[in-house]
Amino acid sequence: MNGIICVNKPQDFTSFDVIAKLRGILRIKRLGHGGTLDPMATGVLPVFVGTATKACDIMPDNSKSYLASFRLGQTSDTQDITGEILSSSDMTVGYDMLNDVLPCFRGKIMQLPPMYSAVQVNGQRLYDLARQGIEVERTPREIEISSLSLVDYDEEKREGVLEIGCSKGTYIRTIINDIGEKLGCGGIMTSLVRTSSGGFTLNDCFTFDEIQNARDEERLEELILPIERVFEKLPKIRLGEAQSRMYRNGVKLDLERVRDVRDGADTYAVYAHEAGFIGTAVADRENGVLRIGKNLV
Repeated sequence: MNGIICVNKPQDFTSFDVIAKLRGILRIKRLGHGGTLDPMATGVLPVFVGTATKACDIMPDNSKSYLASFRLGQTSDTQDITGEILSSSDMTVGYDMLNDVLPCFRGKIMQLPPMYSAVQVNGQRLYDLARQGIEVERTPREIEISSLSLVDYDEEKREGVLEIGCSKGTYIRTIINDIGEKLGCGGIMTSLVRTSSGGFTLNDCFTFDEIQNARDEERLEELILPIERVFEKLPKIRLGEAQSRMYRNGVKLDLERVRDVRDGADTYAVYAHEAGFIGTAVADRENGVLRIGKNLV
């Protein structure tokens, strides 16, 4: 069994917990996930099965989208509702006041990773240090917020929902924390749903019960998406029989002899003679060759 099965991750499961659960259901050891999701979050978690695990780290589309619920007027050590409340404010925040600060967080911005995160500093996970009461200096990272809009807001309760589209590595609770800081009242995340990841949406996802039922009814293949789904936005190259054999053996191909190579495109989805999708390739224009990117068979 090879391909991708998208899980609608339940709350209080780590991404590793999901993998462990699926190993028991699928009876397959070779599994990997396409992006860590915090335990309190729910939603889209693509899981790679069998040879598809080779693609875990090379997804060309790393964009993600979320629905994030928040509460203004509080801060916590984890930047969400699960942590210890550090401060409270009675400051009134109207809809327009909140909406007016959102443009500051769109586009490419620098974000400081929270202490409660899996980022490593000097070989130690930040969350391990945070649990010991140790705070260390972190380096801000560039992220990109492609979209940020206020879906709902209750001015009296100072609670609402944000819809966010962002790049890989973005901490949504930190965005809410920073918005609260910008307003001068603080803010914490109260819930999080990942609505898409790498081109997969909630419509592609299944619950553990649905996966278990499919296993029991011997129809798991119906739930498995083909690995080429990850690379469907890449330009395609179709190789002849001899070229396919060379590609599989890691031999570089003469660019001028490869059909479908486009000007300006560097990475391609490779389809072999009569075998369908087999991996990715990279055009090395300086040396005039097409080299293997990742063999996925």
